[in-house]
Amino acid sequence: MNESDPASRRRSQRVSLQVVVVMRVTLSDGKTVQAQAFTSAVNAHGGRLESPVKLEANQRIQLINPNSGKDVSCRVVQVKGPSLGTYDVGFEFYSRSPQFWPITFTPQDWAAESESDNR
Repeated sequence: MNESDPASRRRSQRVSLQVVVVMRVTLSDGKTVQAQAFTSAVNAHGGRLESPVKLEANQRIQLINPNSGKDVSCRVVQVKGPSLGTYDVGFEFYSRSPQFWPITFTPQDWAAESESDNR
């Protein structure tokens, strides 16, 4: 990724963090599935997770943090895999949600909205 290209820059710093989340998704056949997933990296705008369920780009998912009870709506932006039975899924929150993650000392750019958030 070319960090000098504005289109490829992250809107907030990514943090390596494994968090157990419950993922709820409605599949193309109309069936709602709930499964446990694990994040590998997170930021104020979304993250990456390992999903046992095959998802598609632009699919809507709901993530629930079972420790805090918080939930957030997301959009799948990228899916890779499967690898070892899971899919690597990139997702973004519909609304910036840094408080969803259990991080005490968040990166500075998580604290305030950036100009790119207002586009």
